[in-house]
Amino acid sequence: MSQQPPYGHQPPPGYGYPPPPPAPRKTGAGKIVGFSCLGIVGLVVVLGIAGAMLGDDTSDKTVKPSTAGASQPSAKADPAPASKPEKKSPITVTAKATTFKPSVPANGDYTSVSVTVTNNSAKEISVNPLYFAITDTVGTKHGPELGVDEAQIDTVDLAPGENVTGVISGKGTFTAKKVTYTDGLLGDNVRADVS
Repeated sequence: MSQQPPYGHQPPPGYGYPPPPPAPRKTGAGKIVGFSCLGIVGLVVVLGIAGAMLGDDTSDKTVKPSTAGASQPSAKADPAPASKPEKKSPITVTAKATTFKPSVPANGDYTSVSVTVTNNSAKEISVNPLYFAITDTVGTKHGPELGVDEAQIDTVDLAPGENVTGVISGKGTFTAKKVTYTDGLLGDNVRADVS
């Protein structure tokens, strides 16, 4: 009769199995997502505060479209000194009321303004429909409604000397008084009266 080890299929004492591998660590995906969202919210708050500090009304530049009669100096105005040439604004915006031409996603009433942005600076500037706002005759600001007018202004980068023309539309029916263009998200504001 053959003898069986008293331990069956187990190794003899002192020669035990190696300890089981450690359990995989939990990555805390919920914590990672939570901290990521918190970081994004914090960044938005910081950018909002910086934009509010940089975008106050004292730094606004009002640019009015030129007219044929404006090139003639009036009799009451003092002539400008000949030694100082007229400084040209780095960005020129002109605006005029136009008829709303609905596109496929348009639903309801909208007011449109045709705008032309000219880059007079020495560097490239960005133009985007989101960089505009329309102020009506009672002082209410209307943000841009994207894709509702067939002639919406394009998103482009303008090299020095270039210009672009297109339409900005606001929700509802109102009389547009001014258009404000912001050079990028935190840049200077340029305003134009709507003719």
